[in-house]
Amino acid sequence: MQTRRNVLIGAACAAAMLPGAGIARAAPPALFSSRRITVTTRGALARGGRDVLMIPGLASGAGVWNGTIARVPGHRYHLVQVRGFAGLAPDGNKAGPLLAPLADDIARYIREMRLAAPAIVGHSMGGTLAMMLALRPANSIGRLLVVDMLPDGAAMVGGTSAGFGFLAGQLNGYFTKTKAGRQMLADMVRQSRGGRDSDPQVIAQALSELAQTDLGPQLTKIACPMEVIYALPTDTQLRAAQGDRYRRAYAPARRARIRPIGPSGHMIMLDQPAAFANALANFLRE
Repeated sequence: MQTRRNVLIGAACAAAMLPGAGIARAAPPALFSSRRITVTTRGALARGGRDVLMIPGLASGAGVWNGTIARVPGHRYHLVQVRGFAGLAPDGNKAGPLLAPLADDIARYIREMRLAAPAIVGHSMGGTLAMMLALRPANSIGRLLVVDMLPDGAAMVGGTSAGFGFLAGQLNGYFTKTKAGRQMLADMVRQSRGGRDSDPQVIAQALSELAQTDLGPQLTKIACPMEVIYALPTDTQLRAAQGDRYRRAYAPARRARIRPIGPSGHMIMLDQPAAFANALANFLRE
């Protein structure tokens, strides 16, 4: 009975971490090939413009950024999409570790495209990947923007990586190796905001790894300028607590600036498009 209760609690937490999706169906650059990601290039550099890598969140496609980049012209955007999310076949993400190999391929894209100190924007799971890139010893990142993601992935659903990690491992097996688990995850994906075209097994692996990833102790190593935008809840009683949670979590990051946008849900770029675009424009201008 206790095991079943833990699975159901974990499933509810997993559902809370599904942000949504949009699809930008365009071929990756001809000079770059990856079995884990695709990258679509949009826009052109104007004077003072930057190369900007945009990494969407769990189950999301590159199309979640369409409205944003239309509002903030003058930059060359590199829209990353994880294979297995938002209509793309899983390919190299079908089995095995996910987050570290994804970060490897994004870093390889930066090298092979010879991008000089690009800005990195990551939402949700994309924010975790962005921080992982910034923490690499030989990283070449110019600026870092994390959108509605805490350094401890489990904290997004009220837990900690230490406390939730074991259950996360159980959940991965439950979601991928049992008929009931596969059905439950498929139902959650269908009910999420646009996640119905994503591969349940890739989502399960991502959830498991995010719940066991805590980058907080390493934030002191991030050398580039960093901004964190978080969603401000509608409920006024929750707003102060949300701000405190983000400020405490990112306190070790010496160059981090924390700011809210709201009222908004997790998908800030869709819920508050004008405010988010303005924040991005200011971030890229500095």
